[in-house]
Amino acid sequence: MPSASNGLGRRSGAGELRARLGAALACLGAAALVPAGCADDVPPLEVVRDDPSDNPLRGLSDEEMARFDLGDALFEMRFLESQGLGPLYIRQACASCHAGDARGPGAVTKMVPGDGATPLPYGQTARPQLAAGAITGITPPPGARTSLRVGPAVFARGYLEAITDAEIERVEREQTAPGSPVSGRINRVAYQAELNPDARFHGFRPGDQNLIGRFGLKARLATVDEFSADAFQGDMGITSPLRPTELPNPDGLGDDHRPGVDVTLDDVNTVADYVRTLAIPRRAEPNAADRGLFASAGCGACHVPALRTRADYPVAALAGIDAPVYTDLLLHDMGVDLADGLPEGSASGSEWRTAPLIGLRFFRSYLHDGRAKTLRQAIELHAGSGSEANVSVAAFMALTAADQERLIAFVGGL
Repeated sequence: MPSASNGLGRRSGAGELRARLGAALACLGAAALVPAGCADDVPPLEVVRDDPSDNPLRGLSDEEMARFDLGDALFEMRFLESQGLGPLYIRQACASCHAGDARGPGAVTKMVPGDGATPLPYGQTARPQLAAGAITGITPPPGARTSLRVGPAVFARGYLEAITDAEIERVEREQTAPGSPVSGRINRVAYQAELNPDARFHGFRPGDQNLIGRFGLKARLATVDEFSADAFQGDMGITSPLRPTELPNPDGLGDDHRPGVDVTLDDVNTVADYVRTLAIPRRAEPNAADRGLFASAGCGACHVPALRTRADYPVAALAGIDAPVYTDLLLHDMGVDLADGLPEGSASGSEWRTAPLIGLRFFRSYLHDGRAKTLRQAIELHAGSGSEANVSVAAFMALTAADQERLIAFVGGL
């Protein structure tokens, strides 16, 4: 795919970005987005923003705004076999698992061996879709324990990356203090991608240890660009300079119908920048009484209303602010009823990262597997044997019916 990169994932100006946007997507075969062909006179793509869950941050520069548009289009694009899809994959586009940048409709099947010990030869994710000559998908073997994971929302993920390490560590210390009703902890992870020459956001090298996991339902990834490369590779079988190797598969295929690496570094970084600059969907400012109700029920112990961001975060709109994310980014043991038995990093089979309460009104289901169809169900299902949330659920149930409805309405408006 043609790249408008200057070598570091940056581009030379908004005019050039918009001019190359249409051409790049046309070369990738995105006929539904731009006219076919790769001529220099392909007009810029017009990105329509009538979905309040797909809006950019306020105050972006022209260059950032043009890059947002390009990333938006790449996020929506369905990849074909000729563009590197497969050999095995789950979905053909980022948006297939994050429609409108919210949850679903796509879901991933995870699996653990029935005996809990024998390693699965091709990993713990089912990849049933075939391309590029593959004849055997990855499906759960007999006796395996399976669970679903609904694709998480991606809006406002720049806020999560921008939060300082010190802020997350502070909350972890507070929760381990005597008398704390919860005991969240950081998932310390390794950097699992190749070196990204675009060092605006971090300088991590392959295998760097002791990083704070922030992304994924069990906080297994540390950065947005790693999250982007992981999704290209793991969900679509699309390799990149950050993740250049096809995943193991039963047919032993080491490549696909696009020889070598499938997308450029700039493609991965552009999608990452799009995710970083997605705004929190518009929401009413909560009043003091509702905030107090949320705190009194103990919800704010894990769903921390705001965390401070880095003063030097490269996206100026997110630098040095109190990010209203309603999460502590920590792992919590949610007990046997919500456990999937799948460890990730230091996260156990019953631990989950606190979900950010952002844009819930766009969700059609709740919890990691979508089992809760209403917010009331989601709250009640936090309770169970061994769950850290039992005290908070009991406090919710002790509220009057009117206050329960007020609290549900408050959470549903975040």
